[in-house]
Amino acid sequence: MKSSIAVLGSGLALLSLSACAEKNQLVVDSGVGVSSTLSACPNTAIPAHTGDVTIFNPANSRDASAIDVVATITNVRPTCDEAGEEIYATASFDVFGRRSDNRGQRTVTLPYFSTVMRGGNTVVAKRLGSVTLNFADGSYRAEAKASGAGYINKAAATLPEDIRERITRRRKSGDPDAAIDPLSVPEVRTAMQRTSFELLVGFQLTADQLQYNATR
Repeated sequence: MKSSIAVLGSGLALLSLSACAEKNQLVVDSGVGVSSTLSACPNTAIPAHTGDVTIFNPANSRDASAIDVVATITNVRPTCDEAGEEIYATASFDVFGRRSDNRGQRTVTLPYFSTVMRGGNTVVAKRLGSVTLNFADGSYRAEAKASGAGYINKAAATLPEDIRERITRRRKSGDPDAAIDPLSVPEVRTAMQRTSFELLVGFQLTADQLQYNATR
């Protein structure tokens, strides 16, 4: 399912980033004591301004005294299954909520999204879900667990062999390209961007909620 989401774009800033790289991983030496790991598994992240949501009462107020419930996504845990032709990536996470009035039992259901992005600017798929916070009588806090997932074509997420060879080839002093960082070569950068995928999770915010998060 292809879709678009206003908060995602080529300049997307990421709050949380973790890679799932074990099987078929590629380790690139980029300096003394420095290495980076490439994998067909996607990175997992929370897009900027979508990791928390604030509910006001009354809804049209933005005063601190009107804050009713605040919820935050945290502890994002990625997993990745590369066994088939498609990669199945999941991201489980915790949601912590806090309310301003602890009287009575209360349930608050919040929508969230999981989106597969390619190259940092193309939405491949998007799913919506919901998570429910159950506040006990007398309690200000509640927590719940949720998860997002997506499929990625393994061939689309795999670097071509010639690009992998250019990155991993051992270079000796005196070689014409010994002093050139292969990751700085335009066609290598383009190939890496084209095969780069992300699984992004965050609250499905209204325009007003997103603006509040971005400008507070």
